[in-house]
Amino acid sequence: MKAGCECSEPVQPLETTDRQRLRPVTVAIVGRPNVGKSALFNRLIGRRLAIVEDTPGVTRDRLYALCEWRGRTFSVVDTAGIDPAQDHDENGDRIVVTTRRQAEAAAQEADAVIFVVDAAAGRNPLDDDVAAILRRTRRPVVLVANKAESPSALASVHGEFSRLGFGEPVAVSAIHGEGTGDLLDAVVAHLPTELPAPADDGELSLALIGRPNVGKSSLLNAVLGEERSIVSEVPGTTRDAVDTILRFHEHTIRLIDTAGVRKKSHAHGAIEYYAALRSLSAIARCDIALLLFDTMAGITQQERRLAGIALEERKGLILVGNKWDLAREQGEYSQGELANVIHEQMPFARFAPVTFLSAKTKRRLNSLMPVVMKVADNLDRRIPTAKLNAIIRDAAAAHPAPAPGGKTFKILYCSQPASHPPLFVFHCNDPDLVQTSYKRFLENTIRQHFDFEGVPLTLEFRKRSRDREEAP
Repeated sequence: MKAGCECSEPVQPLETTDRQRLRPVTVAIVGRPNVGKSALFNRLIGRRLAIVEDTPGVTRDRLYALCEWRGRTFSVVDTAGIDPAQDHDENGDRIVVTTRRQAEAAAQEADAVIFVVDAAAGRNPLDDDVAAILRRTRRPVVLVANKAESPSALASVHGEFSRLGFGEPVAVSAIHGEGTGDLLDAVVAHLPTELPAPADDGELSLALIGRPNVGKSSLLNAVLGEERSIVSEVPGTTRDAVDTILRFHEHTIRLIDTAGVRKKSHAHGAIEYYAALRSLSAIARCDIALLLFDTMAGITQQERRLAGIALEERKGLILVGNKWDLAREQGEYSQGELANVIHEQMPFARFAPVTFLSAKTKRRLNSLMPVVMKVADNLDRRIPTAKLNAIIRDAAAAHPAPAPGGKTFKILYCSQPASHPPLFVFHCNDPDLVQTSYKRFLENTIRQHFDFEGVPLTLEFRKRSRDREEAP
């Protein structure tokens, strides 16, 4: 993947026409709080992706996943509950207003809407308010009465909820899976013709990871140039991993905004626990992890832990120092000096580039994407076998391996059979003879001669085969 970009050029958010080409048709799940939207979302996609807990307002950010039914593939969007009458949460935070705005935006952007009501609780005045909002979107709406397990709930479904103006509701039980087939049939019947799929131009996935409240969602919004993730001063606002697509030059990039990971997430309740698991899952499915840290606070144990996880998963790693504007006001250290301090605190990730920016003021924001594209190039880098063997031969001759017990470790030849991430295989006389310090020496040798900045290298040592006895 070639960068082909100038550092001074801004990241361009995806235009509307490109957005449409980059997705199948979209179905938004909308309703008042605590009617079982996330449980239904999990049921439709067939896996537990959304956080489900019997607490109103658990889902905050929009969450996307693909669903397949009767030959149609469509994107399902889980949204936060809409409560038009509530402007603040119990702590006085205006996050409820932002959450409602995002749910309304998801409904507006969708090609069809699943409107969820609670069959067990009966019709609620908020249902009428949500219905009024949905009528303004002028989107096809499938009315769904969830929690229709009991006979009394089933009896009240049709007459009570049909007055909302969206026809007879489909009775389902998201927890038990009852009625979801009928629901999907109704959804597919309302879907427009699927939008054309884009050509595969090598999508690159970036996961924004870090402690709570370091500015991950703010950075996502700054890069996209739009309000995509909810931004709040309250730590832990983002609970689900959220995917967003953008274009950078000719490249398609998937940004995964994740919940912040605390040192002991289980101590903060079930919601924090599942959010932490979601962040770890985001690392597993990304190509490059952007580890965001507070420049003023420096590196903590949590950052070291997250960086270690990313490298164990063999992902590219970029260290991003946020709030650079505040650090610059103090004027005590240069970027180079701060980067050296960061690497001293994380010696196992010395190859990871460090960049500093301010998500709030967008200062040095344009420095991020060129670094990302360089690391993407390095993930795919392949070294010719002859050139690799020549360098390893000279290094081994200049610095022979230790010989504990009189047994000498010998490298016969080496190759790079895979990239993304790069894998180097050393065929040798006995893999058990190679020591950890010599493995580090060989890795450092490769890094000194070839640009693998930001990329973990995997070194495998295999016993020589009978048909390959030559030295490199």
